Amino acid sequence: MIMMTRYRSFITFLNCWFLCGLSASSNQPKPNIILIVADDLGWNDVSFHGSSQIPTPHLDELAYNGIILSNYYVSPICTPTRGALMTGRHPIHLGLQHETIHPAAPYGLPLNETTIATALKGLGYKTHMVGKWHLGFFEDVYTPINRGFDSHIGYYSGKEDYYNHCNDEDGWLGYDFFKDGTPYKPTFGQYSTEIYTQAAEDIIRNHSKNQSEPLFLYFAHQSVHSANNDQPLQVPDRYLEKFKDIHHEGRRTYAAMVSILDESVQNLTETLKDVGMLNNSVIIFTSDNGGPANGFDVNFASNFPLRGVKATLWEGGVRGAAFVHSPLIKSSPRISNGMFHVCDWFPTFIDIGGGDPSKFSNLDGTSQWPSLKSGTKSPRTEILHNIDPIYNVSALRWMDFKVIIGDTYQGNWSGWYPPEQVTGIFSEEADPRALVVQCPNKPSNASTNCNPFKAPCLYNITHDPCEYFNIANENPDVVKSLLDKLEKYQSTMIPPGNKPIVEAANPYLHGGNWEPWVEPDMTVVKLRP
Repeated sequence: MIMMTRYRSFITFLNCWFLCGLSASSNQPKPNIILIVADDLGWNDVSFHGSSQIPTPHLDELAYNGIILSNYYVSPICTPTRGALMTGRHPIHLGLQHETIHPAAPYGLPLNETTIATALKGLGYKTHMVGKWHLGFFEDVYTPINRGFDSHIGYYSGKEDYYNHCNDEDGWLGYDFFKDGTPYKPTFGQYSTEIYTQAAEDIIRNHSKNQSEPLFLYFAHQSVHSANNDQPLQVPDRYLEKFKDIHHEGRRTYAAMVSILDESVQNLTETLKDVGMLNNSVIIFTSDNGGPANGFDVNFASNFPLRGVKATLWEGGVRGAAFVHSPLIKSSPRISNGMFHVCDWFPTFIDIGGGDPSKFSNLDGTSQWPSLKSGTKSPRTEILHNIDPIYNVSALRWMDFKVIIGDTYQGNWSGWYPPEQVTGIFSEEADPRALVVQCPNKPSNASTNCNPFKAPCLYNITHDPCEYFNIANENPDVVKSLLDKLEKYQSTMIPPGNKPIVEAANPYLHGGNWEPWVEPDMTVVKLRP
């Protein structure tokens, strides 16, 4: 049974509007907030982290003149990160802690949760979204334009072809490209990164004609996620020429996809400058999870020298590439070593917008705006990476230490994966301003000194970011303390909201589109046999 929740959603919206309106007004113009999310970008795939294969000069320009976040963490996979980003709530409190939302699954980001778009609208912001949603769309009320965004152009599911915008998933093929809730076909055959960049530029230029209200732009890139399995990595040919010295086809195509992403950020920044909005904007760039390396998910990202890949709780799965750039921040440029979690963005954005984060109950995030502006110490001392009761995996970082229990994929993706063909480089040495991970010498037993299926493993992430040395036996009191913390988090967790896929979602029944399939008068959906 699926209970209709339109009335409850409307009441939640009104309550949020009221709470946001309680903040003190100011004569100072509120900053524009530009949030750029890269999909499946690896730690080692940007030159501001020292990548010697993939130059990202435009990202570097912003990062080196902003704040590079060194201890910044996201969830290990798409949906939970996006849920935390939108609500300031940890995925264990959203029912999004296990895997991702499939297009044919009848659930989504809970409707009783206030999104950052709704909250910022209450502070006077115009809110626009470009790109990937991946927070459920089985009913229209779950889609972006009903979750606080004034407009949305992009797709609802987790992946699709970059040119024809069809997603082959859950046994069906369907078109997934929407403009303000309606299937939009003029983009068929056009490369998605170029479509989204142009759309974002248009939003900025249109907004600049009347800047009496600040802008919140959520630009959720498709790049550099793999597409459908028949042609997983796609990019216009002209970008491949830049990486002809990388002979591994998958890594070369991936590098070209990062390059067009970097160019997109350049175009967006130049547009902000051209229309006079850059000096009053805060630009946030973040990945949504670690990179799918070494062929994982038919992709060739790199998190090296960090351990693991996307969808794991090793550092390579949860340590995100991120920076903040703004002329409003007087204490930059710098590298911030303070702990920062993706759910901190919600209260941080409220703070930037002149609101009071304390007006929002049950937030798991904390505002990092004071520490970002002044360079003071981060308010965080611990980060829950995840508790997945289905896979029986969990991990938590406290101060220097990290405990990890269990592993996804039976531990088959817990290694260290250098980028394919490391001879294809553009630079022998990293820029001295780059954030380069320094690891101790790797011991011969690095792969065997931890068996998280038998006993918790403990690492000192500050001194051993590559997770070479399991120090659990030498620090039983620390292990016990972190396990106690995990137990407290688990006591507050709600069950995963995952649902089986249903026949009613079949795009064949909806004009070939992946679109909402639950009508307001529907109360029962038939499970797929």
